[in-house]
Amino acid sequence: RDKTNRIKIYANICGMNCVNEALKYDPDGIGLFRTEYLFMNASKPGEEEQFEVYKSILEKMNPRPVIIRTIDLGADKNAPYLNLEAEDNPAMGLRGIRLCLNKPKLFKTQLRALLRAGVYGNLSVMFPMITSVNEVKKIKAITEEIKAKLTKENIPFAENIRFGVMIETPAAVMVADELAKEADFFSIGTNDLTQYTLAMDRTNPSLEEFYDTHSPAVLKMIKMTAKAAKENNIPVGICGELAADTSLTEEFIDMGIDELSVAIPQIAEMKKKQ
Repeated sequence: RDKTNRIKIYANICGMNCVNEALKYDPDGIGLFRTEYLFMNASKPGEEEQFEVYKSILEKMNPRPVIIRTIDLGADKNAPYLNLEAEDNPAMGLRGIRLCLNKPKLFKTQLRALLRAGVYGNLSVMFPMITSVNEVKKIKAITEEIKAKLTKENIPFAENIRFGVMIETPAAVMVADELAKEADFFSIGTNDLTQYTLAMDRTNPSLEEFYDTHSPAVLKMIKMTAKAAKENNIPVGICGELAADTSLTEEFIDMGIDELSVAIPQIAEMKKKQ
C-alpha cells in the first residue's frame, strides 16, 4: 500500500454533540455512531426525531462517510420503556440485532429514518451482533418492504445505502466468507469479539489477569475476517478499543484492515501512525 494513505482513521461517536468535537481532529469519517444512546432516555425517539439527528450528522460530515450502527440495546444497555425481562446471562441474551428482529416496530422505525436521512450525506448502516447469513437476509427483506412503502408514500430516500455487518461473535468470523457475499463492508467490534472468544466477561475485574486483549486467538479471528473481506472485495474496519492500540497498527495494516475507528481523543495519535 501507498505509505501516505495506508489506513483511514474514523471517529466513534454517540450523538450530534460529538461531531463538532470529532471534526477538530479532521477524521476521515465516522466509523461508528452508537444510536442506542438516543434510546436510553426516558422516552422513545420517534421516526422524525431520529431522522433529524441522522440528517444533521450526515450534513455536517458530508462528503465524509458516516457509518451508523442500528440500536445495540440489551446486555449492559437498557431502555426503560422496552420492558426487557431480566436475564441470567444478558451478554448472551436478547441484544443487538436479535432485539431488533424481536421488536420489528422499533427496528422498522429506525430503518425508515435512516433511509430517509441517507439522502443528505454519505451513509452506511451496520448491524450489531450478527451470527448468521439468515439474519442478514431477514434485514434485507425488511429493508425492501420499507423502501416499497416509502416509494408508495412519495417520501425521498437513499436507494443505495451500503449495509455492513459487525463481526463481534466467533460465529460471524467462522461464516465471514458467506457474510461477505451479503454485506457491503465489515466492521470488527473487538470488545465483544474478545469477550466471546475468550469466554470471559470483560467487565469482571477479577478476570483482569486472564483477560488478554492481544490474545493470539483474537488476532487470528481478526485476520480471518480481513481475509474473507479481501477475497470478496469489501472493505473491513475495526471499531472496538483495539483499533486505538498503536502497538497493533502495523499488524492491522499488514492484515489488510482498511480503517480504524477510535474514540475522539485518540484520533490525533492514530493519524500520526497513519
